[in-house]
Amino acid sequence: MTMKAKYQPVLDLGESLNIQNGDVKEEDGKLKVWGTANTQYEKNLIWDKIKEIGGENPDDIMADIQVADESVFHRHVVKSGETLGKIAKHYYGNASKYQDIFKANSDILKNPDLIYPDQELIIPNL
Repeated sequence: MTMKAKYQPVLDLGESLNIQNGDVKEEDGKLKVWGTANTQYEKNLIWDKIKEIGGENPDDIMADIQVADESVFHRHVVKSGETLGKIAKHYYGNASKYQDIFKANSDILKNPDLIYPDQELIIPNL
């Protein structure tokens, strides 16, 4: 199995996330990948997928993933049925962090219990 085939799910994820300036090379038995993710959250998704395939410290892949927008952790578009608590749990693993999301979006949110589908929320760096 080639390194590219082994890490194809990483490459597919990068494509679905629309990683910019991305490229892949197989060299000296290692896969070298690079590109620019929109946010830190997307970069983390790429690294999580790499570790899922290659283990905690894979030695057969070298990745250089930059982040285009370091001012936020992510930008989230609200889906029907979501709450700030559910969104906080997804990004931070802790529903009580909803207050941080609320504060970061105080320009568009007046009540943490009132969010609407298709609103774009800033998920702040914590």
